[in-house]
Amino acid sequence: MSITELAPETLDEWFSEVRRLANERDAVILAHNYQRPEIQDVADHVGDSLALSRIAAASDASTIVFAGVYFMAETAKILAPERTVLIPEPLAGCSLADSITADQLREWKSEHPGAVVVAYVNTSADVKAETDLCCTSANAVDIVNTIPADREVLFLPDQFLGAHVQRMTKRENMHIWMGECHVHADISPVELRDKALASPESELFIHPECGCATPALWLSGTGDLPAERTHILSTGGMLDRARVTIAKSVLVATETGMLHQLRRANPAVRWEPVNEHAECVYMKMTTRDVLLRCLREGTSEVIVDPEIARRAKRAVDAMIAVGRPSMVGE
Repeated sequence: MSITELAPETLDEWFSEVRRLANERDAVILAHNYQRPEIQDVADHVGDSLALSRIAAASDASTIVFAGVYFMAETAKILAPERTVLIPEPLAGCSLADSITADQLREWKSEHPGAVVVAYVNTSADVKAETDLCCTSANAVDIVNTIPADREVLFLPDQFLGAHVQRMTKRENMHIWMGECHVHADISPVELRDKALASPESELFIHPECGCATPALWLSGTGDLPAERTHILSTGGMLDRARVTIAKSVLVATETGMLHQLRRANPAVRWEPVNEHAECVYMKMTTRDVLLRCLREGTSEVIVDPEIARRAKRAVDAMIAVGRPSMVGE
């Protein structure tokens, strides 16, 4: 029997069946902001990596179904090792996470003995195990600010988020890995500026992973972009600002899946992508049929080596707590 033959005929039928199966399996469904709209709508919780990590750690459900990409499901398993963690599509990877391996990180650390390693959550469990502190785009600046000023910092893997953190913290002893998310990197400062000039009344919401983030702040300083309407925000920060903005329109520089939550948060605003093609193929691999099969058949379980999980958890716990200086160098 094919996967499509398993699917209910209508969206309402599918929604009801997903919720019935989740209840039967004692499962909580977590969906990242970049997932397809219907996956977001059927989930128990939708959010960014930090919010979903906290929910995974606190949930008492016996099964966590993580509609996202693989490193996110790994993080949930690290935080809740006694729970069954399922990822509907195990091939849903991440170009940013793939930009550094544990071996590469060990070599980089050997070149900077004594440095504190800060890893963006978009990394594999193996890389997290070699890390002192994890962070998300929402708390990266706060995490780095917990590190003594005289300690070198190795920040990985995202070069654009790293540049943003370095600019905000003014640290000169911070080294940045040259990784990138292919989707965010393709949102260029040229198209941001062109869109902003064509819509001069719009606010600008820009994710710090974007290739246009640093140029945007420079352009706002020169007057080429409106400084008072240019905001560098995590996806969670975008939602917070969306709820209070009085702008009639907002241009959004991040993966287009985010627009669904923004439109729900404030339907009075016209929400437009800076790049309408900024779509992550990995995030969109979780389809209605794939999620349904996951709940029916219990596929696919995420397993993390216990020793790797133990070492990685220290760094992830710091991310959840938004910084824990006593962990540095332990």
